[in-house]
Amino acid sequence: MASRRISPQTLEELRHRVDLPGLISRHVALTPSGKEFRGRCPFHEERTPSFYVVPEKGFFFCHGCRARGDAVDFLRRMLGLSFGEAVRELAREVGLPVSESESSAADSSQRLRDVTRLAQEHFQTQLWSSEGAATRAYLEARGVTEETARAFGLGWAPDAWDRLAERIERAGLREAGLETGLVRPRKQGAGCYDFFRGRVMLPLRSPDGRPLGFGGRLMPGGAGGPKYLNSKDSPLYHKADTLFGMDLARAEIRRLHRAVLVEGYFDCVLLHQVGVRHAVALCSTHLTPGHLQMLAKAEARELVLLLDGDAAGLAAVERLAGPLLAAGVATSVALLPQGEDPDTFALREGGAGVSRLLEDARPLTRHLFTSVLPDGREASFEEKMLALGRLREVVAKIPPGLMRTAFLDALSAHMGLPSAELEGVLTGTPAAAVTQAPSPAPAVVTPAERGVDALEARAVACVLRNPSVRDQDVFGALEHLQEAGLRMALGTANTGGLAATGAVARALAGATRTLPTEEDALVKVFRAACCELSLRRVNAELAKLTGLTRESRPSGASLARLSQRSELLALRHRVLQVLQDLR
Repeated sequence: MASRRISPQTLEELRHRVDLPGLISRHVALTPSGKEFRGRCPFHEERTPSFYVVPEKGFFFCHGCRARGDAVDFLRRMLGLSFGEAVRELAREVGLPVSESESSAADSSQRLRDVTRLAQEHFQTQLWSSEGAATRAYLEARGVTEETARAFGLGWAPDAWDRLAERIERAGLREAGLETGLVRPRKQGAGCYDFFRGRVMLPLRSPDGRPLGFGGRLMPGGAGGPKYLNSKDSPLYHKADTLFGMDLARAEIRRLHRAVLVEGYFDCVLLHQVGVRHAVALCSTHLTPGHLQMLAKAEARELVLLLDGDAAGLAAVERLAGPLLAAGVATSVALLPQGEDPDTFALREGGAGVSRLLEDARPLTRHLFTSVLPDGREASFEEKMLALGRLREVVAKIPPGLMRTAFLDALSAHMGLPSAELEGVLTGTPAAAVTQAPSPAPAVVTPAERGVDALEARAVACVLRNPSVRDQDVFGALEHLQEAGLRMALGTANTGGLAATGAVARALAGATRTLPTEEDALVKVFRAACCELSLRRVNAELAKLTGLTRESRPSGASLARLSQRSELLALRHRVLQVLQDLR
């Protein structure tokens, strides 16, 4: 439901009825602080509570990460809901009626949710019944404990034709069952039959834990068909927007700002069981923008691919690399021993062994290049041509522009072949014909004082005005200040002192006079200044590396530095995205 379909009167009444501290306390431990409530922010990691709930005004606010909003905003961010979903959820809780047009759309969606929830309860009941003993033994043989099975909501679809179909019919949800694909019409006679039969059932859930669809793993001696069978796409479930295990992994991903991606459902299940709780699995073989958006909403800044240690695992890296490189996602690859699967490795080595494996993960491009061409420059002509053939599909998924150019530059350094020639071989388009998107012009900054950088002075002045804004320096710009006097002044920010004299003091005074007084505006100015400083530093590093690419025979040290190029370009992409949002 789009937000424009919800009347302002409905929203105002909803905000009035919702017990905001009660809602938030389900997810955050709150303590009274005068007329307000205080706790640790659920949206970023912190030791000192800086998250406040103000019931009188109906909003929450975090002094650390600047998150703020009303009950609808909290539910959207906390549970990953759309605006309409959050409104409907709150309206149901407080008994607020909605208009006829709103309720009709909600009712249709509700029937789909009802039939999917009914199916989940049915599958779970079957698993824990006396008839489910064989399936429970199968799960135990795979190393899955009862606690883990219950946490993931595992179930069992008996090898019977219409056991679920009959329950759906009795509940009056036949049409919803057909729409979600849980049942199918019989080819002869009336009625429906079950789509999933003779399978271990794994619910595919939304980030807040609501069942959307199912994955079914064929039991030994089951009804036949493929090993894995998934729900069909429906208005409720889209495999391109769903990650298995996200409901259980989201909090840990937000805490670590890191996610582990596997391809198998049971890989994800057993990684969680040994304590690797930031693991999620694809519901298909393709990584989509919807998946990346879901990870971004969970505040994952880094992605680690943990794949089988065989030819299939390498093929998976080649398949996933294109979308990841195109999106500029910081990605690394953890190498499993040959012939190992993530689930069997996790059971044998435990959480500590998996953690060591993740810490040794290699950057995606480095892993990709050394896998397809281990000998690099020393490889034979035939080996290089075979490697290029394998990389053609990767490059095809990277749109023309900065990311593709950076990828080809890094590949050129690894293979010892000119990037312009690689462009033609891999894309069929001469490098000169590829147009790059122009970089946005840097913000114009008038020097506050000769010899003192005005942009650095502005960033430091913001921190001196309000030290809490420093948490917004997500790219570490303040760690690379060139002016020693500004670094000294920054060190005294929390004590209120100003260890600055002469030109530095005058530059800070001039910058301070231009700062806005409103808190939100100050944060925006500070974030923009930090992004510009980070962009300047990254561009300078890239310029240095560009010179190395022109060396006819780069040294070992030069090649080591060139391997940093993809990481710098990915960082530059993220900085530009933030700057664009700020403008």
